[in-house]
Amino acid sequence: MGLLDRVGRLIRANLNDIIEKAEDPQKILEQAIIDMHEDVIKLREAVTLAIASQKRSQQQYNQYQSEVNNWQSRAQLALQKGDENLAREALQRKKSYQEQANIIKVALDSQTAQVETLKRNLIQLESKISEAKTKKEMLIARKRAADVNKQLQDLINGINTTGSIAAFERMEEKVLVAEARSQGLAELAGADLESQFQALEAGNGIDDELEALKAQMLGGSAQPQGQLPAGEAPAAPETQPQKPKVDTELEELRQKLQKI
Repeated sequence: MGLLDRVGRLIRANLNDIIEKAEDPQKILEQAIIDMHEDVIKLREAVTLAIASQKRSQQQYNQYQSEVNNWQSRAQLALQKGDENLAREALQRKKSYQEQANIIKVALDSQTAQVETLKRNLIQLESKISEAKTKKEMLIARKRAADVNKQLQDLINGINTTGSIAAFERMEEKVLVAEARSQGLAELAGADLESQFQALEAGNGIDDELEALKAQMLGGSAQPQGQLPAGEAPAAPETQPQKPKVDTELEELRQKLQKI
């Protein structure tokens, strides 16, 4: 029994889902208006029948009342003529018609109330139809707007900008890396050029200093041999000649340069 309940529930759920998807609000509302118009037609027919029945009852009641009045007049006439038996018969007939008129009067009152109720219901239903038509147009417009909004949302949700944005970010990263690499190479090239100029300038300074040193040394050795500066006495002759001090310094300087 539990399995049958589950199967039945599943079938109902699937049917409800199919019906829910198949329902078109516009068609459903239009069908509802058509059904209401059919109800109005039926109600008008009922009102028409009720009014016809009321009129028949009214006619019967009027006839019975006319007979009542007629037999009342005949009873009076019989009494005037002195015929009591005839007057009694006339009153008996009057009573019979009065009883029938009373019965018809009860039915007539009921029919009159029923007709009034049916008329009010008909007016209300016609008013509801008018309101339903206006509301139908409003609901259809809202449904169309909702459908358009849903389509736009589906379109927006279907657009995948993640890949495009990621591609832009990758390209931007590559451009930044290329710019940094180019800037680094430019800085390295500038530094290398600067170092070359610094080495050249340093070399020129050493060469200039070397030339100045040579000129100074050559200027000191240009004096004639055998002459002494003023105010100096000739030195005593030595047994062995000594190597000049300048040559010793030059030799030491040459050895240092070779080590470098």
